[in-house]
Amino acid sequence: MLREEVESWVAGYERAWRTAGTESLEALFTEKASYRMSPYEEPAVGLGQIAELWEREREGPDEAFEMAHEIVAVEGDAAVVRIAVRYGPPQHLEYRDLWVVRFDPDGRCSEFEEWPFWPGQQIVAEGVQ
Repeated sequence: MLREEVESWVAGYERAWRTAGTESLEALFTEKASYRMSPYEEPAVGLGQIAELWEREREGPDEAFEMAHEIVAVEGDAAVVRIAVRYGPPQHLEYRDLWVVRFDPDGRCSEFEEWPFWPGQQIVAEGVQ
């Protein structure tokens, strides 16, 4: 993958998140792609499960949010992207996220893994010193 291709994929991801329905997922993800919302979560596998996850997690095409990103690294078929998202109003939520993405030769994602963080989140697990 080239940086420009990753840039285009991230733009397509944001556009798809802002679009009603999940038909656009087929252009972004392979048929058997895995999608983890955190490194310790079981992945949604396949376009059907990813579509269900998206419909469950987003409010719809009118959801108020701003998203900024920076491509941190591209190596072979893998990329790491730093994401900053601010939701609201009416709620004001903020996330920083790292995406670890693997691509098939056709430029669609075959593995997607998020490492989300938000203000006030503990750095270490409760009781670990």
